Amino acid sequence: MTRPRILLVNPPIYDFAAYDFWQRPYGLLSVAGQLRGQAEFALFDYLDRLHPSLAGCDRLASDRWGRGRFPSVRVDKPDCLASVPRYFQRFGLPRDLFRSFLREKGPFDYVFVQTVMTYWYPGVEEVVEDVRSAWPNAKIVLGGNYVTICPDHASRLGADLLVLGTDLAPLWQFLEMEPDASQPALWEVYGRLRTGVLKLSEGCPFKCTYCSVPQVYGRFAPRSRERSWAELELLVAQGATDIAFYDDALLFDAETVLAPFLGRVLQQGVDVNFHTPNALNARFVTADLAMLMVRAGFKTFYLGFESHSRRWQESTGAKVYSEELAQAVRYLTAAGAEPANITAYQIVGHPNSDIQELEGSMQFVRRVGIRGMLADFSPIPGTPDGDACRRWVDLDEPLTHNKTAFPVMRLDFDAVNRLKDMQRQLNRTLAPGGPN
Repeated sequence: MTRPRILLVNPPIYDFAAYDFWQRPYGLLSVAGQLRGQAEFALFDYLDRLHPSLAGCDRLASDRWGRGRFPSVRVDKPDCLASVPRYFQRFGLPRDLFRSFLREKGPFDYVFVQTVMTYWYPGVEEVVEDVRSAWPNAKIVLGGNYVTICPDHASRLGADLLVLGTDLAPLWQFLEMEPDASQPALWEVYGRLRTGVLKLSEGCPFKCTYCSVPQVYGRFAPRSRERSWAELELLVAQGATDIAFYDDALLFDAETVLAPFLGRVLQQGVDVNFHTPNALNARFVTADLAMLMVRAGFKTFYLGFESHSRRWQESTGAKVYSEELAQAVRYLTAAGAEPANITAYQIVGHPNSDIQELEGSMQFVRRVGIRGMLADFSPIPGTPDGDACRRWVDLDEPLTHNKTAFPVMRLDFDAVNRLKDMQRQLNRTLAPGGPN
């Protein structure tokens, strides 16, 4: 029996800014991994900075942890973002390269496409258009946060199936295939890797008012330990030296999830650099856990802080308080973490900016002795804070969820620039640890 041919596509990004912050299409690869051995797979990752066509481009060189710029070209700004005084760009490999790939490698029976940000849908639209032009009989499946949060909008792009959230039953029925949930993500489809990503759990126990994780992933649940370990082994075998955890609550219930995993890392002598771009919860950092993480190879620590205002903290979910951030930093630095590699995220452009005391928060983070990073607020429909932004933007158009655009609309261009200049100034006395 002939196995179906499935093409996996990670689309280009249309945005004001984009940076390879250990960015990989993990959901796409995880779904494909469950069909390992049952289909013939091919991958076209528009955001693959190791693609042969980019060899020798110094501008795209990686930093010491494997991060770097994407290739980009300036494009016309959408009308709804016309008031934002920044250049709009298309990030990723050239479109003609994908069209040639389709002609040379096709036909395909199925094409799986995922994207993360809701406002990145123009890249999905582009992929659907090119697949339909080259192979009109291919069945197109869309998944990811955009589809889950904006299903009505996504239904207009002309796909054959939308996969919402983490319920994959409709996909298996559509494919008429039986998945093997014990299989790791399909990392081998790359052929070679410098960076990879990993998850030990799904969901989050908190319900922060600005976060979409509860509506996309639901409550916290550990993943299979053996599957996670198999994934790490596969990443290392493919050459990955820097691995980012994509967990939304990596430190929650660490005694039964993270700690045993890291114990095995040490026991087996796995030598990789671990990173935490998805914001660790400082509340759960203990002296013992900090020591274990540093010993196991964690190099960069990103802590979710958002604001030092007690009133703001309590109104948005009470995820972490200022004293907990300070304590976490003490534990991490005592364990050997470099202060320049510890960063606290703080939201800029939040609808309740008036009580956030952002400048005071930035000063607090600097007094603690670590870097700060301003995380632009994206108004996500279905979240309390996102829905509160309907007075400023039309949330039914996903482009208005853009995290570069909304803070400018909320605070104005000069105010946002002043805050970011202030953050850069505060960080200057610490060694560089990543992009701001």
